[in-house]
Amino acid sequence: MAAPLLLSDLYIYPVKSLGGIRLSESMIEPRGLRHDRRWLIVNERNQFMTQRQTAAMAHLKVAPAYNGFLLTHQARPDLLPLFVPFEATPEKTLFVTIWDDMVFAWRARPECDEWLSEALGQPCKLVYMSDMVRRDVEPEYNPEGQLVSFADGYPFLLIGQESLAELNTRLTDPVGMDRFRPNLVFSGGEAFVEDTWHQFYIGELPFRAVRGCGRCILTTINQHTGTKHPLGEPLRTLAAYRAQGAKNKVLFGQNVTGVGHGVVRVGESIRVESLK
Repeated sequence: MAAPLLLSDLYIYPVKSLGGIRLSESMIEPRGLRHDRRWLIVNERNQFMTQRQTAAMAHLKVAPAYNGFLLTHQARPDLLPLFVPFEATPEKTLFVTIWDDMVFAWRARPECDEWLSEALGQPCKLVYMSDMVRRDVEPEYNPEGQLVSFADGYPFLLIGQESLAELNTRLTDPVGMDRFRPNLVFSGGEAFVEDTWHQFYIGELPFRAVRGCGRCILTTINQHTGTKHPLGEPLRTLAAYRAQGAKNKVLFGQNVTGVGHGVVRVGESIRVESLK
């Protein structure tokens, strides 16, 4: 008998491209899981920064704290932990660029900018997306009018544990799920079964898997050391059997939209309603 489909892990990433926080349950809001990717680091030109260009961001770790989180630098014990609240205040504002979007954002406290600039060795700023901002999911995949935070393009990313296990059978050095930064991880089913899903439920809440997630060089960065794999693994191996479409995008995981409200909990059952 096949193992049941269950939600096995939940993750939020309060600051885009920094470490995640593992949760047992989470509120769902119009932009995804509560507090997920509402903060963003930008450079002097107010353009978004990620590990794609700044691998040293992997050294910055995120730990939960009361009404916020702590940032630490794993290779710089001289830098005291920095507390960042889950929400900012609109004292100072600016426009920032993320991909092709220009977004209105609130500034963090000056000490946050100073800490991050010291930690990353370059001038940068920390900004917050307020509930007043409207950033939409791509319209062709967004019949519900779903919003998105500072995530790349969708409010949720879903990956099956069996998909990672199958990939690791092909690698000399297995990788962890943190390389792929999912929000929703499930157990049960065959490897890459999530590719076939369209409409599904976690507990009583409906979700829609809208398209495969194209992976990038970020997956080659060791999240514990901040170093890139010299041979480009696991992206190199994934490209050998997971590249699809005219642009040969390397797909791993599914981009997902949802209802925008409710609570999702680890251990809840998953029911697939329709397939692609």
